[in-house]
Amino acid sequence: MNQAPKATRNQLQDLARRAMLERGLLPDFSPAALAEATAITEAPVPSGASASDLRGLLWASIDNDDSRDLDQLSVAEAATGGAVKIFVAIADVDATVRRGSAIDDHARSNTTSVYTAGQTFPMLPERLSTDLTSLGEGQDRMAIVVEMVVTAEGAVAESEIHRAVVRNQAKLAYDSVAAWLDGTAPAPPRLAGVPGLDEQLRIQDRVARAMKGLRHQRGSLHLETLETRAVFDGNVLSGLRPEQPNRAKELIEDFMIAANGVVARYLEGMGLPSLRRVLRSPERWERIVELAGAVGEHLPSLPDGSALAGFLARRQGVDPVGFADLSLSVVKLLGRGEYVLQTRGDPASGHFGLAVTDYTHSTAPNRRFPDVIEQRLVKAAMSGAAMPYTIDELRALARHCTVQEANADRVERQVRKSAAALLLGSRIGERFDAIVTGASADGTWVRLLHPPVEGKVVRGIKGLDVGDRVRVELVHTDVERGFIDFARR
Repeated sequence: MNQAPKATRNQLQDLARRAMLERGLLPDFSPAALAEATAITEAPVPSGASASDLRGLLWASIDNDDSRDLDQLSVAEAATGGAVKIFVAIADVDATVRRGSAIDDHARSNTTSVYTAGQTFPMLPERLSTDLTSLGEGQDRMAIVVEMVVTAEGAVAESEIHRAVVRNQAKLAYDSVAAWLDGTAPAPPRLAGVPGLDEQLRIQDRVARAMKGLRHQRGSLHLETLETRAVFDGNVLSGLRPEQPNRAKELIEDFMIAANGVVARYLEGMGLPSLRRVLRSPERWERIVELAGAVGEHLPSLPDGSALAGFLARRQGVDPVGFADLSLSVVKLLGRGEYVLQTRGDPASGHFGLAVTDYTHSTAPNRRFPDVIEQRLVKAAMSGAAMPYTIDELRALARHCTVQEANADRVERQVRKSAAALLLGSRIGERFDAIVTGASADGTWVRLLHPPVEGKVVRGIKGLDVGDRVRVELVHTDVERGFIDFARR
């Protein structure tokens, strides 16, 4: 067995920076952008009656343990007839980042933060995204607030959008909140330390589950893909940890899906265009039908979200261990989402995976530029100001954001694979069980079941297609390019 040198964070940082440049992404802020960030000394405050004061509500954030770029807060209060009003506060990034500034130019170029195993490349300078435009705990911040009255059945019956000053009462983390909601751990200290917050989160959890249930009835797909996160012992890469779905992540996801729908409909109602987030009918539905047939299930010959959702729910019950592999196959076969401009009167393409007609991205403006664009359109609509972008600019931005999102995904995937190549470098010749995750003219790809890393099949690809189980042998790794090569056995 080969003795590979220990992998370090520095190696992955160097690889990530080169991958960014190769994909047309900027790893560094310009001197002008950094100077602008340095000149911003405090978060903006509202003037006069331009925003309501909602600092007294029990706002809380739930995010990853180490996240500091906090984009949204949520809180709930009882409404009439058994309904609940859900408030989602979204960081008012536009109040600090001027359109056409050097900071805005960088964000517009990259369009997203890029999260690699070695380093995070934020869309906005950290002085802003982790502080002055972040909804940090105990800080008074400007926000765009989406209010939704949600019925007991999980439907959004009423909604409105306005500006407000908010204060995050507790910065919470997904894993600890999920364990508490599941009853497997006590309340995390910050949750327990804010009177009434425990009941707040239980109400929010109940509402989110009702919203999810209604979406699933309408054909929303429940998928559990297996993502990994690099684990370091000091500066040394020690492993890859699977990221598991949990109840707290789903709570936030459900509220964000609903809030994004409200924003899309609001702009349409005001006669303004919007950047819709679209996932069209599956590119390879016939292969999804074949996967269902292989386990004795039947799907219709034409794409049907409700039928697919039912199939996935049944398979999760029958084979929970293998559900992540099935989910990955379906995700690959569904194809990529994209941004498209929708103007008044255009038919909505909708989002096949979420089973919604009206959908945008608006709830993460510290991390995604489409959300900043939507925020500027919303604020123009609220104030009656002129549109901040022309139709031609918006159409070009939709295309650009789609391209750069794909480039960012490729960088993240390449660095994950470089990390995996570093870890597998001493295991050449070993054999593994795997599942085919991609099959096209560009090549055939598999993901190992243990450890959960992806690579290319360079020998024995004949007859393989997405979803097939296969036995492979590791034949080569290339850390620099993130290549992991297998031969079918």
